[in-house]
Amino acid sequence: MSRNKDRLGTGTTKPENNSPPPQALQQDNPGFSFVVPTEFVDLPSNGLYYTEGHPLHGQDCIEIKQMTAKEEDILTSRTLLKKGVALDRVLQSLIIDKSINTDTLLIGDRNAIIIAARRSAYGNIYETSVTCPGCAAVQAHSFDLNEAEVYLGDDYEGFDVVDNSDGTFNATLPKTQVEVTFRLLTGTDEKKMLNNANKKKVDIYENIITTQLNNIVVAVNGDNSPQAIKYLVENIPSMDSRHLRVINKLVTPNIDLTQNFGCDECDYEVDMEVPLSADFFWPQS
Repeated sequence: MSRNKDRLGTGTTKPENNSPPPQALQQDNPGFSFVVPTEFVDLPSNGLYYTEGHPLHGQDCIEIKQMTAKEEDILTSRTLLKKGVALDRVLQSLIIDKSINTDTLLIGDRNAIIIAARRSAYGNIYETSVTCPGCAAVQAHSFDLNEAEVYLGDDYEGFDVVDNSDGTFNATLPKTQVEVTFRLLTGTDEKKMLNNANKKKVDIYENIITTQLNNIVVAVNGDNSPQAIKYLVENIPSMDSRHLRVINKLVTPNIDLTQNFGCDECDYEVDMEVPLSADFFWPQS
C-alpha cells in the first residue's frame, strides 16, 4: 500500500507549506522571558472530509501549543483516566482554535496531533515494552516517531470506490452486490464504542467487527434507516464484511506507524505497528 512516502514532520516530498510560521502562544505572562511555543501539524485528511462550516474544512494543517505541566496533570488524573476522557482533554487543551471540537476530528488527524504533541514534548524516540509474536518474550524496544509516514487515503484504485466529496463513499459489495454508503470514523465514534463497551461491561474487542460496521455504514442501497443498516450488519457475508473493512481502511487518511521489530531472544522479525500504550506520553528516561 502506498504511503506517499512523507515522513511525519519532515515534509521532504510534499509541496511547500504556505501556512503561517509557528508562533509563541501569548498568555498572561507576569514578567517571564519565555512563552509557550506553538507548531503546525499537517493533517492527513488535508481537510477534505470535513463538512462546510467545520473549522478544518479545506485546511491542511492545525496549530497546537506544546505540552506543559498542565497537560501532564490531565494525563495523570485518575478521574479523567477512569472516564476515558484524559486524552480528549489534552487534545482540547493543545489545539489553539477553541472552536474545534476534538470529538469531530477524523481518527487519522487525531493520531497526527497526538504523535506531534508527544514528539515535541519528549522527543522522537519512543521506548516501550513489546511482546514478541514469535516467542512471547517481553522486551524493551525503541520506535522512532520521525519514521511515521502520512497516508493520504488515496490508494484504492481497482476497488470500485466512489468518493462522494462529502466525507462519504459508495461501494458495491462483491458477493451480495449491495451498494453501501460508508464514512470515515471520528473521535465521537471512538468514544461511543468505548462507552458502549463500558456500559455493557464487555471487552471493546468482543464485538469489534459489527461495532465498526455499525459506525461506518451510512446507507444500504440508498436506504439510510437504522433497520436497513442493522439488517446488513447482522447478515452481511464474511466476504463482504472483509471487503468493506479493507476499503474503509484504504480511503482513511492516517499516520502509518508500522516499523520493523527484531526479537533479541529468537531473532524473529516482523513489521509491527507502534503500540500507543499507557506509557506513550511517559518516556522511560
